[in-house]
Amino acid sequence: MTGYTLLLPALAITLLSAIATPALADGSHNHPAANGTASAPLDIVRSAIDLAPPVGRRGPKTIKVKLDTVEVTGRLADGATYHYWTFNKKVPGPFVRSRVGDTVEVELTNLADSSERHSVDFHAVTGPSGGAVATDAAPGETKSFTFKALKPGLYVYHCAVPLAAQHIANGMYGLILVEPEQGLPPVDREFYIMQGEIYTREPFGTKGKLSESLEMLLDEQPEYYVFNGAANALTEDNALTAKVGETIRIYFGVGGPNKTSSFHVIGEVFDKAYQLASLTSGPLTDVQTVSVPPGGAAVVDLTLDVPGEYMLVDHALSRVTRGLVGKLLVEGQQRPEIFGNTATKIIEQEHREPGSQ
Repeated sequence: MTGYTLLLPALAITLLSAIATPALADGSHNHPAANGTASAPLDIVRSAIDLAPPVGRRGPKTIKVKLDTVEVTGRLADGATYHYWTFNKKVPGPFVRSRVGDTVEVELTNLADSSERHSVDFHAVTGPSGGAVATDAAPGETKSFTFKALKPGLYVYHCAVPLAAQHIANGMYGLILVEPEQGLPPVDREFYIMQGEIYTREPFGTKGKLSESLEMLLDEQPEYYVFNGAANALTEDNALTAKVGETIRIYFGVGGPNKTSSFHVIGEVFDKAYQLASLTSGPLTDVQTVSVPPGGAAVVDLTLDVPGEYMLVDHALSRVTRGLVGKLLVEGQQRPEIFGNTATKIIEQEHREPGSQ
């Protein structure tokens, strides 16, 4: 395709992460209306096809990553809005793509109208705090650092300012892919999906502008589970699409901050599953479900043999009722030798009138 501490009075747990994408150049993001309102919320959902193309076979080079931390009012569900903290106005943040040996230059700008300090910690970094300390920026500040991409894999990045869990739950996470020197086996289509949790004071399904609940966050009791930022985000116009005969790859990560995902595509079996996103280990083959911890990732490949509607879920299936569902729509010729609905024919025969042909 063409087109990343928990702080309590007696306990400090540092969670860090990082990423970047092209900055908003026209300055319109400084205008309050441009950041969304309760009556006109922004669409914060990042399309699953919004990711850079494969790096290809090339030598190491310098990659520049520009990240703006923007606090916005976005659409969480039908009739409900939420105050998100984002990387570049979308959840998850931009998909960063590099290869082993690249030098990555990260520049983070915390917009002047932010209510919080923000930072970015890349799990792909070999160095203190993954860059979080270097990029810890007050509103209106710009911070930067560089790192060498030493280890291939798919890595989470996220804000690491205390309470890191709060910043992550509000939308500040993404993925960076470090391709091996030889690249990855080619596929026809690639998709970018991240799972997260949102902790609101109001019960699931409440209309209006919802507010965050630190109590629910610390108790690890989310009201909403989301793919790409919002309830049921990867359905309707944002559903994944493909054709029979194509191979697809899903880059899947869990921002969390707390829950492990059992990622599953109903009606499909993963041809290859790169467990915990290790690209230097041999992939597992013929896998039904992959387990991905918070702050972790996986890469799965599958071949589409039969047309139809396939559901993307966390197989902790109660979460479907709290917004965690997506769709993969596959077009093409039927393959009755692989899948055929014989029950329909039997029912039709049983209900024919006597003497009918």
